[in-house]
Amino acid sequence: MSACVPTRATDPSDPHRASHLHPPHSPPPTPPRRFRIASADVSASIAVFLIALPLSLGIALATGAPLQAGLVAAAVGGIVAGRLGGCPLQVSGPAAGLTVVTADLIHRYGWRTTCAITVLAGVVQLGLGCLRVARTALAVSPAIVHGMLAGIGITIAVAQLHIVLGGTPQSSVLDNLRALPAQLARVQPAAVSVSALTLALLFLWPRIPGRAGLLLRRIPAALVAVAGATTTASLTGLVLPKVDLPSWSSHALAGLPEGPALGLVAAVLTTTLVCSVQSLLGAVAVDKLAAGRPDLLAGGPGSSRGARVGRSDLDRELLGQGAANIVSGALGGLPVAGVAVRSSANVQAGAVSRNSTMLHGVLVVIAALLMVPVLEFIPLASLAALVMAVGIQMVSLHHIRTVTRHREVLVYAVTTLGVVVFGVLEGVTLGIAVAVGVSLHRLTRTRITHHERDGVHHVHVRGQLTFLAVPRLSRALHLVPQGADAVVELDGSFMDHAAYESLQDWQKTHTAQGGSVELTGRSPGTSIAEPSGAADCRCRPWTAWRNHQCELPHPAVASTPTWSAVSDTGTLGAAGPAGAATAAVSPGPSGASGASGLSGASGASGASGENGGPDEGGRPGRPGGSGELGNSSGPTGSSGPGGPGTSRGPAGSSGPLAPAGSGGHELARGISAFQRNTAPIVRGELARLAREGQQPAQLFLTCADSRVVTSMITSSGPGDLFVVRNVGNLVPLPGEESGDDSVAAAIEYAVDVLKVRSITVCGHSGCGAMQALLDSEPGGARTPLKRWLRHGLPSLERMADDSRAWAKLAGRASADAVEQLCLTNVVQQLEHLRAHDSVARALRDGELELHGMYFHVGEAQAYLLTEVSSEGVFDRVTDADGLRSPA
Repeated sequence: MSACVPTRATDPSDPHRASHLHPPHSPPPTPPRRFRIASADVSASIAVFLIALPLSLGIALATGAPLQAGLVAAAVGGIVAGRLGGCPLQVSGPAAGLTVVTADLIHRYGWRTTCAITVLAGVVQLGLGCLRVARTALAVSPAIVHGMLAGIGITIAVAQLHIVLGGTPQSSVLDNLRALPAQLARVQPAAVSVSALTLALLFLWPRIPGRAGLLLRRIPAALVAVAGATTTASLTGLVLPKVDLPSWSSHALAGLPEGPALGLVAAVLTTTLVCSVQSLLGAVAVDKLAAGRPDLLAGGPGSSRGARVGRSDLDRELLGQGAANIVSGALGGLPVAGVAVRSSANVQAGAVSRNSTMLHGVLVVIAALLMVPVLEFIPLASLAALVMAVGIQMVSLHHIRTVTRHREVLVYAVTTLGVVVFGVLEGVTLGIAVAVGVSLHRLTRTRITHHERDGVHHVHVRGQLTFLAVPRLSRALHLVPQGADAVVELDGSFMDHAAYESLQDWQKTHTAQGGSVELTGRSPGTSIAEPSGAADCRCRPWTAWRNHQCELPHPAVASTPTWSAVSDTGTLGAAGPAGAATAAVSPGPSGASGASGLSGASGASGASGENGGPDEGGRPGRPGGSGELGNSSGPTGSSGPGGPGTSRGPAGSSGPLAPAGSGGHELARGISAFQRNTAPIVRGELARLAREGQQPAQLFLTCADSRVVTSMITSSGPGDLFVVRNVGNLVPLPGEESGDDSVAAAIEYAVDVLKVRSITVCGHSGCGAMQALLDSEPGGARTPLKRWLRHGLPSLERMADDSRAWAKLAGRASADAVEQLCLTNVVQQLEHLRAHDSVARALRDGELELHGMYFHVGEAQAYLLTEVSSEGVFDRVTDADGLRSPA
């Protein structure tokens, strides 16, 4: 029976079958959606619930609120914020960072007014979310945020220490410190023993070794610590204050706020600030954790129905937190914010959607209603020890090292002390004031020096060049005599308009009077000497990439210094280090030529400058640059003296991608640096290019030499260049038998499909292909390389033709025959380009421009071909403002 004939006739009039029919060529009707919870969400919610239950009770105890308030906040945070928030995997609830604020409000205004303040803070959060200002909260210096959390952690730890010792905490940190000696004199052994057991279980449980430990560590340490202390206290008959959960019928709800209006406004703003900043920073941290789980990004096997968890919507997250605070405050709960401990546990436990967060809230409700008799066995000293440990962990040594490295330890210290001594709002205000003062000091602290060396006057500017430094800059520049040679070194990342105009006016005047001016960027390098007295290693940072790190040579090659480009260890606050450069290795097709494919330029570099300022080309800082390295061995290889394409890297065992040598290790390290540092910066731009397709402005045809990095020398980003790389940057004439049409195909695709507006042929110094052409002899074996290099023979013949003028560099003669052939080859390949039909047609229509370019690797200098003579002169590139690029 034919497959096109139905096996059974259908009667359209049959009412039982008519409902199953649908029009031809239309998709079948979508079945009704059913609410389904993935098993991964169920297991994750249980893990989060077991952590949230003791912590919620402990935080309520630390604030002096009714213990049910902690459970109410945990349930509302899970259900309301989990359903409405913009970060699906963030778990909200009563946070340790709000303990000091809430305790102070309860002490000043009472519990019912504190609940009203929580409601009002939620309303303010809703307003901020509607205004879409969530991103501005992230502009707060990380040093201020870390200092605030450290101050809160110290306050919590000092207060809970009194309960651990069997006493009662005071209302402020200073009072607690003054009362500590007396408390130590009347220590209660029962409370101390239960607290010590809780802390021991809390810190030792995650460190159980072996396979048994791997299984036991699935149970949260906080639950084990509280459960173990509770069981021990019950079995030994210790008499201790325990959890007291009154009947829910007597639970206090929010009331009308009572107190001075100015104080209430300050309280609402403080609660809003702490809740919002902690929740938004927590959402950013959860995004980083989720990025490490491929199943969340690609809808892997563990994800529900292949759902993809995208980046957090911070404005929606602020709306969700505001709604949760309104509901929690109205029901008599603590303020709600995103909690880092529960959120990280949620991600690590395998959650794939917001269902895990909501289900954890449901479990808290069930526990609050059905587990009251069990919860009332928990000793208060055990909960106090748990919260004290959380407070101590909030003073993070990692944060202290980070702010010290960024020279913001003063901001961190002032904020911490301000929170401890005065309060959260006052401490944050002091921190902001100090941060502004430090920034202004750095902006105005500019050192300008002048000295003469070998007849050349050097003016060195260290720091940011603003209008405040213009008088000192002018005095230093006028110390340079008329007609003298001058070098101005700008060792900073910012120059405002006033300083720019002053410098440009002086340059024009000095040049007109017969002098010369050279403007350079950062100082050539910093000497890093080994303690043993080895030779210095000098690093020249690549401004557009910010990823150059000095590595001393391996003893095996110690006679020849090498430089290896590896990931930068600098950071950009909480967002991570500046993006490290990456490269997309573009292997050519069969034969020697190779186009980079129809995907155009790929790879990326980090934002230029410390804070994403303008790059070297004067363009605004971009989050990336195309990074084709041709035949280089990996993204971190650099050319050594062994010739073109020679890659040297640190010796060591190879990575998992290579059985021997360091190439696989270097490749894996470069990819890892890209995923960690650069991918978060360029992901948005690459996602746009993936949606809209590539629209490059120009086709860039250059050599496969690993030292010619197109993105670096053109300050380009993803999608800007369509790159073709081959040995010798050759363009075969159309119709020649080459066995490889990849170059012609790439030219046709770029001109006819991508509609590029210009084509650039770029040669470079020290080209191995040109050297091979000069050294070639007639006859011999026809290897693939020799068959390919025959397309360069017209360039060789052109240079040997005495009737033609040689192409040359402006200002000097060619260094040798190889350089002369490199220049001649660029001119010849431009003629070959004009012979292609697509190029000739676009040139006739005025839709295309051709450019010749020569890059001197040793000088790091680009030259553009001009039409000064029949052969052309390659002249140095100057920018639109007349400031010559540094050599």
